[in-house]
Amino acid sequence: MSEGTIKTHLSRLMAKLGLTSRAQAVVLSYDCGLVEPATR
Repeated sequence: MSEGTIKTHLSRLMAKLGLTSRAQAVVLSYDCGLVEPATR
């Protein structure tokens, strides 16, 4: 996949989720339990 393809997919996914930034996507992924904070 090209970089442009990935950016397009990311943009469309964020639009469907009503997100305006990648930071919001990170917060949503934590809230939904898709990722967990790293432990030290």
